[in-house]
Amino acid sequence: MRPMNGEDVTKAVDGCLAVLGPVAGRDWEEVRGAGLEWSCRRTVEHVASDLIAYAGQLAGRPQDAYTPFEIRIDEDTDNAGLLEVVRTTGALLAAAVRTTPPHVRAFHPFPFRTADREGFAAMGVAEVILHTHDVARALGVAYEPADHLADAVLGWLFPHVQPGPAAWPTLLWATGRGELPGRAPVTEWRWNNNLVLPAERLDLVGLRPAVARDLRLGGDGGLDWLEGGPYEGTREAAGFMVKAYEGGVHRPEFGVFALVRKEDGRAVGGIGFHGVPDEDGRVEIGYDLVEGARGQGYATEAVRALADWALARDDVASLFATVERENTASQAVLGRAGFARVSEEDGGGAEFAYELRR
Repeated sequence: MRPMNGEDVTKAVDGCLAVLGPVAGRDWEEVRGAGLEWSCRRTVEHVASDLIAYAGQLAGRPQDAYTPFEIRIDEDTDNAGLLEVVRTTGALLAAAVRTTPPHVRAFHPFPFRTADREGFAAMGVAEVILHTHDVARALGVAYEPADHLADAVLGWLFPHVQPGPAAWPTLLWATGRGELPGRAPVTEWRWNNNLVLPAERLDLVGLRPAVARDLRLGGDGGLDWLEGGPYEGTREAAGFMVKAYEGGVHRPEFGVFALVRKEDGRAVGGIGFHGVPDEDGRVEIGYDLVEGARGQGYATEAVRALADWALARDDVASLFATVERENTASQAVLGRAGFARVSEEDGGGAEFAYELRR
């Protein structure tokens, strides 16, 4: 699987310049961007501003706020010069994406207050292709980005949006710029970077639909797995997640997480939810580890981190898990994480049930 990268940012910017360059001689200040309050000129300035801001976040890696700086365009810069600023800021973001190590995260407010290099690349691409659409439409020129760019933006930033028959119309609909048959108009929207839950030695890294799809198909999901990984349970869980995404019922915060060791960035297992909480706030979890990572306390650490996060939410009242009777190691994990067995020893079933309440 190829994750979003600096090349995608460059391709998006090249497409923008190819479309808007030929109309740079027109008055962009007097024409408002399609569907926007900004002029076409102000819209393109906004694209440059976001590209350099995202590059700055990846370079400085602040954790609590945006780096406090702004881009200023010289007053006598014409539209052609402004496009050169877009080219330059796009190149800076592409370089920042290429040189940022995997799993490094920096502040971004939506929705979990951090984003990784793939997230910033996707947001940069989204800003470019969506606002190029706004300006091109206002100026009466045709524009449609490469289909793989729109598809990637949906998969990396809109995991809560059910895929449509084609990526570009779906992205336009998801951002309030178009219509899709059978779907209500979108009036408010946010993109959705993946959730990461920190534990002592691990990060629980939320899987995006593109990653889950690759795991389901036998790939590595772009993760550096410990030998023998991913285990079959992670692949199965990824498949269920993809099915929920394609059915339009996936909620990213109740998806699947890869267990990534902080010391070396290697994935050692998976953990996640079997769905969303029911009407009583009850939700099932499951987990597994690569064989070489077992017996080191990773599963207990991951279960505790996931449980702490879930039970702090208003919509979760309890967690439960089922374990095969013969799997005493997994039973011990749940016990150490505070779960209590709620099925009887002589119940006769093939599994024990465990529960943890708020």
